[in-house]
This record gives sequence, C-alpha cells and structure tokens, in this order.
Amino acid sequence: MSRGILTINAGSSSIKFALFELNGGLNPQPVVSGQIDGIGADARLVAKTGHGKHELPLALDGEQEAQHQASLAVLLKWLGDQYKGWTLAAVGHRVVHGGELFSAPMVVDRDSVHQLEQFIPLAPLHQPHNLNGIRTIAAVAADVPQVACFDTAFHRSNPAVAQAFAIPRALSAEGVKRYGFHGLSYEYIAQALPGHSERAEGRVIVAHLGNGSSMCGMVGRRSVASTMGFTAIDGLMMGTRSGAIDPGVLLYLMDEKGMGSVELTRLLYKESGLLGVSGISQDMRTLLASDRPEAAEAIDLYCYRILREIGSLAAAIGGVDTLVFTGGIGEHAAAIRAKVGTGLGWLGGRIDDAANAAGSALISAPGSALEILVIPTNEEWMIASHTRRLLSL
Repeated sequence: MSRGILTINAGSSSIKFALFELNGGLNPQPVVSGQIDGIGADARLVAKTGHGKHELPLALDGEQEAQHQASLAVLLKWLGDQYKGWTLAAVGHRVVHGGELFSAPMVVDRDSVHQLEQFIPLAPLHQPHNLNGIRTIAAVAADVPQVACFDTAFHRSNPAVAQAFAIPRALSAEGVKRYGFHGLSYEYIAQALPGHSERAEGRVIVAHLGNGSSMCGMVGRRSVASTMGFTAIDGLMMGTRSGAIDPGVLLYLMDEKGMGSVELTRLLYKESGLLGVSGISQDMRTLLASDRPEAAEAIDLYCYRILREIGSLAAAIGGVDTLVFTGGIGEHAAAIRAKVGTGLGWLGGRIDDAANAAGSALISAPGSALEILVIPTNEEWMIASHTRRLLSL
C-alpha cells in the first residue's frame, strides 16, 4: 500500500494540488498535480498524471465558500477513486500570512486556525481561502494531520531595519511592517542553488516572476531583503496588481474620486499591473504575442521595475554575484529575461542569447561577471517536504 502527502494551495477561485508519494523518502515529482479552477462559475478539475491529462466538470452549488468545500470533497473522492489502495498520510497547505507569531511551518488544529484568522486583513484575497481549505479537510478527513507552511516565514531572517516602515512606533508595535511573500518559492531556490552554482553562499538575487511577482536578496541562502512588504501588492508590477505606488496617489483617489477601501482594493489587486497598463491582458504570453503599442508599454514597465528593484536589492545585500530567474514568467519567457539582461551591464552581467533561447539553466555569457541562472521553483515539493519532516513520516 502506498502512502502520500497531498499539498493544497487554495485561492479565491481555484485550488492547486499535488500528491507526492512517500516511499522510504519523499519522491520529488508528484504522482498527480493539477487544479480545480472556475470556482464560483464553471468549475472543473484538471489533473496531470503519468497516464495523461484528466478533466472533470464540476457541478457546484451555494456560496463561494461552500463551493470551495465541495471542491475539496470532490478532489479527495477523485483521488481515492484514481489511487485505490493509497493512504493519505497528511495534507500540507500553503498559507500566505503567518505574521510575527509563526516563523516556521506548523501542525495545525482548530485553535491555530483561529489564531491565523487575525492575519486575514493583511492578506484579504488569500488568507480566508487558505484557512477554508484547512477547515474543509478537517471536516471531510478528520483523522488526517495537516501542516501549514507560510509564505512569510522565509523572510523572518530579514534584519529589523529591512522590515521597518517610517511610521509612528505604536503602529510598528502592532505589526505594521514589511513581511515579504513567495517565501516557499525562495526557500526552494535556496535549497536548490548549491546544485547549480559555486556562488550559492554569496550575494544572490532571485526574481520570482509570474502573475504574482517579487524579488528577494539572499546572503548565505538566507533572505536579507524582499520587494514585497506589508501586503502582497508591494514591489514589482504584476499581472493585475500595481506593485509599489506613491501613497499620495491613493489619497488623491480617495479625495478626488471618492474611492473607499473596497474600490481601492479592487483597483490595486484586480485592475492594475499588466492588465491595467496594457488594457489587453494580464497574461505575459498574450502581451508578448501582441503588436499593439499598449502591450509593449506594459512589458517595458514590467522590465523597468525589475531592473529598479535589482538595483535596490544589490544595495541592500552589498552587491550581487548571482541572479536567478524563476516562476512562470521567469522560467518560460526568454524575451523578458533578454530584455532585463540589456540593463545588467552596470553589474557586469551579459546574457548568452543562444543559451537563453534554449532555456538553459546557465544563461550568462562567457566572461559575464554576474552569473545568471534559470531554476524552476517547486513550492509544492517544499510544502510536502516540511509536512513530512514535521510529522516524521
């Protein structure tokens, strides 16, 4: 009989999942992975296994929270039908915010879920759904232990000065500070780096570029600074998120446009970024394929912001030895890597066009002082690994 660890990343309208086999160790490749998307609309389960791709339409009723619960129940049943004889040893969850209380993965129960609810205002579009996933598994598979892995935890090694805002001390004491996100991705890259570079313990900037984008400066494979701050809309421009913005713009929108928190939240999280600037799409593939000037403007701004943050992080970590691209755009969009590469000359960096186009792991040109790598991230395996370790599986 095989045993497995299921990882879950529950979002507002989708649930990503992967099942890893425990066989004396933890198989780094999932037995099955996929997602349930279209929750609240036309939901469907899409899964990739060693035998091909599976797609199953789902008929879900009720409010969105109820549909989330029903989706996870369907997923567990589908996995049970597909993998008869398997035992689900544990479930590991991505939880976006652990605040200052939780700086490492933890086994979760009802009390700890209640504690994690206090961070919902800090991650309103992610935290409620992350916690709903934990509650649902507890309801439909009560005997299965669960582990929460926090996207903020990897950045708790940032020095105090890198976490601080220049605001009244009383607000800082309440926890209004820079947390950083995408920590599970950065933690995986930190573990994988020694297999790719002799400079792994040096000054490294990792660019996690996807629909959500951020960057992290590491020294000794520990996070020293991050582009994301109090929330996951800070820093780089993203698919639909604005990234860093002058707070005065928000005051202007409140005073002159009458916008409240609901309207500003929608603007900053859902209507900005690549989608807002281009007016075309949040999908970088669509923009790269377009010949419209608005698409080019969005791409130019996206790459400009990356270069600006590289400079900021290089100052924070005292220089840079290695730049790593990861995430959906970072791993697959050679054109974006090439465009960023044109601005790396001041760091002694040059990209090898042929290696970049071929998707090689090492894409810096011979003689480049800056080592430039492409390393696929694997947040799901990171979650499964933490789950196995905490539960001694």
